[in-house]
Amino acid sequence: MKVVGLLISSIALLAAVPAAADITPFPKEFAEREVATNNTTLHVRVGGRGPAVLLIHGYGETGDMWSPMAADLARDHVVIVPDLRGMGLSATATSGFDKKNQAADMAGLLDRLGVSKVAVVAHDIGNMVAYALAMQHPERVTRLAVIDAPVPGIGPWEEVLKNPLLWHFRFGGSDMERLVAGRERIYLDRFWNEFSADPKKFDEASRQHYAALYARPGAMHAGFLQFAAFDQDASDNKAMLAERGKLKMPLLAVGGERSFGPMMATVMRATADQVEEGIIPAAGHWIMEENPAATTAMIRAFLAKK
Repeated sequence: MKVVGLLISSIALLAAVPAAADITPFPKEFAEREVATNNTTLHVRVGGRGPAVLLIHGYGETGDMWSPMAADLARDHVVIVPDLRGMGLSATATSGFDKKNQAADMAGLLDRLGVSKVAVVAHDIGNMVAYALAMQHPERVTRLAVIDAPVPGIGPWEEVLKNPLLWHFRFGGSDMERLVAGRERIYLDRFWNEFSADPKKFDEASRQHYAALYARPGAMHAGFLQFAAFDQDASDNKAMLAERGKLKMPLLAVGGERSFGPMMATVMRATADQVEEGIIPAAGHWIMEENPAATTAMIRAFLAKK
């Protein structure tokens, strides 16, 4: 896997922004910058040397969730960590939240950084963006790891939708935004508490950090639109699978022991030929908060395979 020299020149040309606070910081060699792509601007952290790996976050967090893993992988990888469209410190966005379009965000980001091929690691809604990227650009995605969230329209999606814990998939619209405005921490605590094996593992500093980011203008609106796009995502994914067939690259399907567990592999075997199952022990959904060492070790081992 070859990272084009343009990456280095791109790093030098793009403007850096202040680092986030209150959670484990990225190593000092990581640069933070804003990258224009696909009619939006993404906040991105880039560091390390070697083959490229793209880390995509999900709802309730931002790219900051990956900082411990990024520090480890940067020893022998170029690590690229964006905030999704409209979320974290990325530019405010009011449209374009279907996952095929957000995959175009990622492809454009890679183009700007001069990265032709990349391994992709994703969590939660990041899984959905990563899946769309792999389906649309299989020649660019060398390996794919998806962690603890389903993919709309794939495998037992309709059964997953019946789970009452997932009521937030249909929670949205202007009235819902008014209910949550000023109460972002209350809303987010529900996710961090109910989807953890041990809520205490999602510490207070991290909760404050993410709640402040989701209270930024337009951020909660963007979050609701991520979920509102699921019906379109399901339709798009079914069509891509029917047209293009299953993914061929090695795929690691990871579930938290107290969350999706082996169901992740069940989901992904419906759409990929080479699926390896992974379980993160003593963890619910929030794998990087609940068991970062085991998660990082599993991802590192997967990336190192020939």
